[in-house]
Amino acid sequence: MPGFAPHGSGPVGVGFIGTGVISDTYLENLNSFPDVRVHILGDLNTEVAASQAAKHGIPASGTVDEVLAHPEVEIVVNLTIPKVHAEVSSNVIAAGKHVWSEKPIATSREDARALLERADAAGLRVGIAPDTVLGPGVQTARRAIARGDIGVPIGAQTVMENVGPDIWHPSPEFLFAVGAGPLFDMGPYYLTMLANLFGPIAHVSAVGSRSRATRVIRQGPRAGTEFPVEVPTHVLAAARFDSGAASQSVFSFDSPYSPMGYVEITGTEGTMLVPDPNMFAGEVKITGAPTIETLMRGGEPEWHTVTPVGVEAGRGLGVLDMARAIRSGGAHIATGELGYHVLDAMVAIDEAVTSGRSVAVESTVGDIPLVPEDRDPRQATL
Repeated sequence: MPGFAPHGSGPVGVGFIGTGVISDTYLENLNSFPDVRVHILGDLNTEVAASQAAKHGIPASGTVDEVLAHPEVEIVVNLTIPKVHAEVSSNVIAAGKHVWSEKPIATSREDARALLERADAAGLRVGIAPDTVLGPGVQTARRAIARGDIGVPIGAQTVMENVGPDIWHPSPEFLFAVGAGPLFDMGPYYLTMLANLFGPIAHVSAVGSRSRATRVIRQGPRAGTEFPVEVPTHVLAAARFDSGAASQSVFSFDSPYSPMGYVEITGTEGTMLVPDPNMFAGEVKITGAPTIETLMRGGEPEWHTVTPVGVEAGRGLGVLDMARAIRSGGAHIATGELGYHVLDAMVAIDEAVTSGRSVAVESTVGDIPLVPEDRDPRQATL
């Protein structure tokens, strides 16, 4: 990421492209952060944009071009579907604005690299979801690992299983298209968290399957509509990190049982349970090595809860972090570099599913900053 000079003063202006389901939580949170101000919402369906603007008290709505041309917008929040993330983000950069994009950064390495090169050349920032890693859950876990609370971290297990979003989403087709599925839709939460805890991913291997070729929408006005499934819907992935640690992960839209958000970190001196990486907060618990007496009794491990660090917020925290960095000239945390590394790892997992071979992850990522313990998203600082 290039060096950035401080820019402007006062709250940072924000616009949206894409006003679907996820925009509600972004708008609720950004409207509560005094260091940002949402000026306009844009969507291909301008009626939806207008409805969301009225619902959340946003002063303007309109077309995508109107968002890009708005003089007070400095950051555009890209909430479009995955297959157009890179295209829309590139258009934002071309309009001279910073971009925060929902995950993934793109659906191909080539499109992601081109986006980052354009942003670097223009001196503009790219931020990529998930920003859940800025919340107290992952931040508390990172500090516990750094203190040596579980010794040297050597491995992880993560599980994300559910029956699939077609059971609740009124338009779920994009979640079963290329660039989505459980790996690309939910994988960013888990792999971004693991990169925060273990550092860069070096190699991956994986197997996967697709339970059926079509699915049916279950909710909303289009209930009963059948649509194709383009990607594996059950993926088992293993990863090795530059640090020497290893992980195994399940990503599935095929399970009637839903153990979502399970994250277990194993260290040389203990085991840590980390909250669901799709959430910002939750308890971090640690247990040490059991005694022989405990094992003989078949007793349950004794867990203790780590004192949480940070202020709970929600989606939009990464936008706020980037806005404050724009004003200060400092680095933001959920960078395009990190988003690209996670995409690279997911594409490598997908390639491993297809080829049956281990695949190297060629990209890397630098040290990811911690969120300062006293940072308050609802404090006016600009």
